[in-house]
Amino acid sequence: MSGAALAVVVVVVFLLALYLLQRYGDLRRQQRMVLLGTLLSWYLCFLIVFILPLDVSTTIYKQCILDNANHPAPVTQGVLATVPLYVCYSIPKVCEEPWSYIPDGILPVLWRVVYWTSQFLTWLLLPFMQSYARSGSFSRVGKIKTALIENAIYYGTYLLIFISLLVYVAAHPHWYYLQTIGITAANTWGLFLLVLLLGYGLVEIPRSYWLSSSHGYLLAKTYFKVAKMATEKASAEENLADVMEEVAGVHGSVRYNHCLRKCVDTIITKCPTEYQEEMGRNVESSCGEQNALPTKRGLIKLHKKVISAVQRHSQTQVQWSILLDQAFHLEDVAESQSSPVRHFNHSFPSVRHHSWIYRFIFTPTVEWYWECVFRQGFYRLLAVLLCLLSATVVWSECTFFSTHPILSLFAVFVQMAEKQHNYICIEMACFVSILFLCVCVYSTVFRIRVFNYYYLVPHHQTDAYSLQFSGMLFCRLTPPLCLNFLGLIHMDSAISHQDRIQTSYTSIMGSMRVLYFISDGFYIYYPMLVLLLCFATFYSLGSRCLNLLGFHQYITDDHLTSDLVDEGRELIRRGSFITNSITHNF
Repeated sequence: MSGAALAVVVVVVFLLALYLLQRYGDLRRQQRMVLLGTLLSWYLCFLIVFILPLDVSTTIYKQCILDNANHPAPVTQGVLATVPLYVCYSIPKVCEEPWSYIPDGILPVLWRVVYWTSQFLTWLLLPFMQSYARSGSFSRVGKIKTALIENAIYYGTYLLIFISLLVYVAAHPHWYYLQTIGITAANTWGLFLLVLLLGYGLVEIPRSYWLSSSHGYLLAKTYFKVAKMATEKASAEENLADVMEEVAGVHGSVRYNHCLRKCVDTIITKCPTEYQEEMGRNVESSCGEQNALPTKRGLIKLHKKVISAVQRHSQTQVQWSILLDQAFHLEDVAESQSSPVRHFNHSFPSVRHHSWIYRFIFTPTVEWYWECVFRQGFYRLLAVLLCLLSATVVWSECTFFSTHPILSLFAVFVQMAEKQHNYICIEMACFVSILFLCVCVYSTVFRIRVFNYYYLVPHHQTDAYSLQFSGMLFCRLTPPLCLNFLGLIHMDSAISHQDRIQTSYTSIMGSMRVLYFISDGFYIYYPMLVLLLCFATFYSLGSRCLNLLGFHQYITDDHLTSDLVDEGRELIRRGSFITNSITHNF
């Protein structure tokens, strides 16, 4: 059964990573190496999260066997009379084997492969592949050369740090300190970023579900997003038109017998179809014009600009369509709530509304009861549960260093189940806890946006750079997240200072006690900062600061937000009028 459980986890996690990649990436158009690198990084990180609870239950089972071997169970006097004396002190208390028990030797090898592969991806391969995918060169050799040049400082810094560590380790008798110091440095960097993202997610996720229970709030926020997206859409269209004008000029100046013509044709293939057709019609009229010939380096820069402009234009078009559908749906909900008829009517039915699910299961009557009756209560109940989980995490992060008495609630839950040898409860408690931590951190990674430089967009619209950047973040955040969780349940001796069998995952990390100021200082006290970050997120201090800097955020008591909501409402009204006109014409 143990091998089957591990095999099921491996397959399910792979399907989950593949589904997310299919949702955010474009499996047909993007480069295979980009997709493979992103899929592998996501898969390895999710694998750590799903297998760690099995590692915990297996370790607790081994600890039970060790405790009973060192402290055999007492034998009653009646039994003592019928059992030989040498047997009385060797009868152990029953330690039931977990249903998901993994035999010795499997997990250490698995963790080493998963951990070191993910570290190789995040620190070496993915940064190189980012530059390779973003390069505007026309050949593989050119892309590799560009990637090496862009990462020269990056890799040079690593080399300098490695040489410094070699000098430090040479002064100590044990060379395995080098591995431990490297792992500690990576986990320290990851923990620093982890707490920042966790402090945001612990507050924002429960609050978003509570606020989403109100259709009025959702509709106003959608209007706000529509107004912002209209500006971004216009900017993307203008940028694309400028870039296409530059391409048209190059297309007319470079003749078909020129050595750079192949590069120009490659650039044209990346342009939208309507622009390609327009260039083909206008090329004859511009035969008499003599423009300056571009250089190879100029064409490389233009190629890079074309890829970026086309990608951004496609993203804004898809997001604009999605926001329109959301706004129309929320307006339909508002109308249905005031309607006496318990039947949900769609102003603009889409293709999915004609599927068999909407015809036989999610009928208009069922949809009316969900949107107008049950949805608000369900979202608020879910928000309360998530809020309780967030409070548990914050309390445990601030108190997990205390072992006498045990204040961490996660440690209390696990140890209560351990006393009863209830391994299913142990695994479920660990899985739910780790999953919630991952949702808080990973959802923040999927939501953050850095000047369109890094932006994960669903519906196959995420560019290669953002996909690989997310893979880098996952690989850097997941190991310290899991170590932090093991500290919360008092199964990391470097933090709890308890004499217990270590999990196989902890064993590959080495002893953090090599650097006492890290194990006894930073790893214990820095996670307490999550409390301050939660307060900052609760009062929207980050959003207010961004708003002051000109990056508009949705703040309910802000005048600029109200103006953007009104603007978005007017844009939706115009879009509804145009859609109605097109529908009536057809």
